[in-house]
Amino acid sequence: MIKIAIASEKDVVTEHFGHCINFNIFDVEGNQIVKTESIPNPGHKPGFLPNFLNDLGVNVIISGGMGGGAVDIFNEKGIEVVVGARGSARAVAEAYLQGALKSTGSICHEHQHHDECV
Repeated sequence: MIKIAIASEKDVVTEHFGHCINFNIFDVEGNQIVKTESIPNPGHKPGFLPNFLNDLGVNVIISGGMGGGAVDIFNEKGIEVVVGARGSARAVAEAYLQGALKSTGSICHEHQHHDECV
């Protein structure tokens, strides 16, 4: 089973991972979404969210943008990072499963990002 987390504002992919409202979590078996849940963001503290999502068993994290520190922690834990995503969280998850979603590699370098994360 694969577990995909998408940093979201309700049902839409958020621009910045750490400041999302919630994470939409999709459990996948055989390339099909079998379970969906929404988990509130427990808070933005450096290094906390990658460990929190790892503890939930997440294999893939998708967001509009993400800071380099978070990317490094996800990489250390073997969690695939996809940034540059936009649109409906479910549609983005389905695009990922079809191999149609590619990471832009766009990394946020400042918390006062002004569209440099996308």
